[in-house]
Amino acid sequence: MTDDEQDREAADLVAAQWSRLLEDDGETVDPATVRAAHARPRLRQLFPGVSHGVMFFSRCTGFPAAQVGGQVYPRHEGRIRVRGPLGVGTLGTVDTLEEAFALVVSSLPEGCGPAVLATRTRSGDGRAAEPGPIAAAPPTGTAAPGPRRAP
Repeated sequence: MTDDEQDREAADLVAAQWSRLLEDDGETVDPATVRAAHARPRLRQLFPGVSHGVMFFSRCTGFPAAQVGGQVYPRHEGRIRVRGPLGVGTLGTVDTLEEAFALVVSSLPEGCGPAVLATRTRSGDGRAAEPGPIAAAPPTGTAAPGPRRAP
């Protein structure tokens, strides 16, 4: 498969995942959350995921995901909590979904482009993926220590 074919397939998978989430009736995630994330062009090019109502973004189309930017949690007591990738650290607690996804976008690594046809541990051609940064550091003074999950 050529690079162009891989890019096209990755873009198709990203678009299909966004469509599934946008068409969700609220059973998986609050539809307003998905719409607010989808309104951000930089997030639209990443592979969106949801687990237990928490929305996250990956640089890769497969699993395990290469999470970037942060995770947006369901509203609790009127506020929205935004944690770092993999749920590590707190980027902030905000009042609106727009603010939440602005935090996620501001935490994306420099040069974080469209999702690729791969997983965090495997490249698109089946070779072991190069380990590299999967997340930008949270803004200074906002990260709370938290448990790290094993890759």
